[in-house]
This record gives sequence, structure tokens and C-alpha cells, in this order.
Amino acid sequence: MKADKVLDAKGLACPMPIVKSRMAINELEGGQILEVHTTDKGAKNDFPAWAKSGGHELLKHEKENDVLKFWIKKG
Repeated sequence: MKADKVLDAKGLACPMPIVKSRMAINELEGGQILEVHTTDKGAKNDFPAWAKSGGHELLKHEKENDVLKFWIKKG
């Protein structure tokens, strides 16, 4: 999946991956896609809730080794 912006939030603990993602998605236009890479285990629950509450769409998520990857479409 092609992302318009990639955010490396690996090694950051909650709530920093969400904080950094909020800042990154604010730089995008509606409909653009933010790809986030994080090692925070809580992100599995945090990102779907954050995307929904912000009016964004979580398109996809996957785990690759110890890295969780999320693709979020800006609402």
C-alpha cells in the first residue's frame, strides 16, 4: 500500500506513537495515507480507537517481526 507519509515511531512508549501520529496526520490533506511503524504493543488497541475518534479510517495493519505497521487514511 502506497503511503503519502511514513512515520517511524519505533522505540517510543505510549502515548508518544499516537502523539507523533496526530502531528504527522495534521500535515496531510484529506484522503491521504499515513503509514506508522511502532514497537509499542498497546498500539494494537490504541490506533483503531484513535483513528475512529479522529474521523480517520484504519485501512490496514500488520505485524512484521516486532514492528506493528498501520495505514491510516485521513478523514
